[in-house]
Order: sequence, then C-alpha cells, then structure tokens
Amino acid sequence: MDRERGPLRGMVVVDLSRALAGPHAAMLLGDLGARVIKVEQPGTGDETRGWGPPFAGPEDARTSTYFLSCNRNKESVELDLKSPDGVEQLTRLVRAADVLVENFRPGVLDRLGFSTARLGELNPRLVVCSISGFGHDGPEGGRAGYDQIAQGEAGLMSLTGPSPQEPTKVGVPIGDLLAGMNGAQGVLAALVQRERTGAGTVVRTSLLSSIVGVHAFQGTRWTVAGEVPRAMGNHHPSISPYGAFACADGVLQVAVGGEAQWAKFAGLLGLDPGDPRFDDNAARVVHREELVAEVEAVLGTAPRDEWLRRIGDIGVPCGAVRTVDQVYAWEQTRSQGLVLEVEHPVLGRVELPGSALRFAPHGGEEGEPPAAEGHLPPPLLGEHNERVRAWLDSVERTPAA
Repeated sequence: MDRERGPLRGMVVVDLSRALAGPHAAMLLGDLGARVIKVEQPGTGDETRGWGPPFAGPEDARTSTYFLSCNRNKESVELDLKSPDGVEQLTRLVRAADVLVENFRPGVLDRLGFSTARLGELNPRLVVCSISGFGHDGPEGGRAGYDQIAQGEAGLMSLTGPSPQEPTKVGVPIGDLLAGMNGAQGVLAALVQRERTGAGTVVRTSLLSSIVGVHAFQGTRWTVAGEVPRAMGNHHPSISPYGAFACADGVLQVAVGGEAQWAKFAGLLGLDPGDPRFDDNAARVVHREELVAEVEAVLGTAPRDEWLRRIGDIGVPCGAVRTVDQVYAWEQTRSQGLVLEVEHPVLGRVELPGSALRFAPHGGEEGEPPAAEGHLPPPLLGEHNERVRAWLDSVERTPAA
C-alpha cells in the first residue's frame, strides 16, 4: 500500500462515524493520504452497509453501493464500545491517533466514557471532529440529524424546485456532504494550529450550519434586502437570461453574465438587445418570463447540439444537461482524475468517484490527485481487525504534554 504521496501521509484518523456526514469527512482525509481506521459495531457495522438497493456482488456477500460511495481509503475494525475490550482498544486508538471523527447524537460519546475532556486527557494533541444535525447546543441541539429533514429545516427545500408550492430536496444528501467537507476543512485548520501550539482542539459543525452557511446571495436577499427568496425552477433569481431553455430536441443551459454577453446572445437569436424590457440585467430580471418565452421560441427551431455549438462560438457560456452515466463517460471528467479504480475483495476491479483536488508543483500544468497511488477500496466489515491490533501492539506514541 503506497500512500506516501499525500499531504496527510503519516497522519492517523480514527473514524467513529456512520451514515454519511462523518464518513465523508474521514474519507476526504483519507484521500489526502491519512491512514483512516473505521470503527464499526461488530456483526452489523455502519448502517449504510444495508442501505439499498442497489447492491453489488453475489447474494451471500452483497455490497451496498451507498457504502462504497463514502468509505474508500479506510480500514475497518469491529469494536463493541460498550464492552471492556472495545473501550480498551478505542483508548489505544485514541492515544495513537492524530484525528478522531464522530457524528453521534450530542451526549452519546460522553455516555460511552469518551467525552471531549477524556479524549484530551488521553491525547492532548488529538483533533476531534464532531458533526451533529442541528448543533451541539441551543434549544434543539439534541435533535437527530437526517439530511432531508435538515434540508427542509434550513430553508434549502424552499429555494429548490419548480415553484414555491413544490419544495424539493437536492438530488444528493447535500447537507451531509457539506457537513463532511466543513468537518474536513476544520480538521485541516486544527492540524495547522497544532503545529503552532502543540495542542489539539475540538472542531464542531452540523448539517444546519453547513446548509445555512451556503445560503450565499439567497441569505442576504433576506438579511439585507428583506426579501424572502422562493423556488423558481431552473432560472437564476438575480441574473437573466441565466438558466435552462428548451430546444427542438432537448434542454440546454445558458449563462449570460453581463451586458457584452447579452449583446452577443441577443444578436445570435435575432432579438433586439435594446428592447426596453431587456436593455439591462435588472430589466431582464423583471421581465424574465417574457424573455424566456422569446428565447425558447428561437431555440425551438434547431437541435440542442447545434445551439450549443453556435452559442459556444460567440463566447457565451452554455452547456448540456447530462445524465450521471454520461458524466462518467465524459473524457473531461476522466481527465480530471474524478474516476479511480480500486480492487475490491468481493467485487473485483471497480470504479469510484475520485477526489475533487489535484496537486501540482509550481509551474506544473496538470497535477494529480492528492494520493495518486495505493487507493484502498471500501473495506469489508472487520477486514482489518488483526492488522490494526497488531499495529497497536507495535506502536507506542507518547502525546506531547
């Protein structure tokens, strides 16, 4: 296993989390080269091992594709944290680790005997990443965190969908994924801080904070302008024309981001760029419905691919709407290192979505994923029980005071 090229090489992460937010955070750290040891309940493991269909592999060893999506670059050990042996082994792992990731409901880890104070006693240099649903305190801090519930509670569903009457969740568990990304980002900052101070810290984030944290201009529409933003389908609330448009045989997207682009786009379609309804962005936003109708009347006269070519030729951003299978077949996707192959012990050679990061030396043009070699497949339950125990027997780390 050659994972010596990642920027987090040598770091050890104990992953106590399950489902998606915590596992995603730990996986991102594993992508960066850290050794990630996933602690799972004996016999059952992470509940996502049973989330399906779809499953892959033989009937007697079926594997959840959901689990595969968020557990690459990890080792799996089974520990019953309510047993003396489980407590002992987790204690040893904590002492040997740089980072611990957990997404228990607030208070659960304390009841298991591993409060943040206790973790700090065991290893003062430990960085703890703690992810919750709605925050670790406050009047509703103890609520369980499920992505779709959080998307609704945090306002995201009210902004998504064809109309205000049809609130819609995002097509991936975006609250979980954002919380995982924020958790990993917080860990990296805490590790940098540890280099200065010698001490670890506790990093906290939540699904609620992660969704509110990306409200962006929709948030300031309310906090500054006093407007309550609502779902409006596939068109931008503050820029026009910017959205999805019907052609003769499908849909394309166009993003007209300024007046120079508008003049080019209007000229191509035979529209009058000086029409008082459309002569600046503010007017076009007010008259969006009329503009969309006029644009689609022209785009409907030719196939999508022809319009993509013609619009692209004048330098106005545009694009197709691809299905997921088309994205993974797209050469641009593969050129960016976004598909990686691993050898799974049951499934054999499989492809997984890759890291979104690439690293290159100064002057390098392409770069490569952070740990370009030796990616680990998502582990079987307890696959590394003996390996991890043997490693703990051989390692002795004395935490800095």
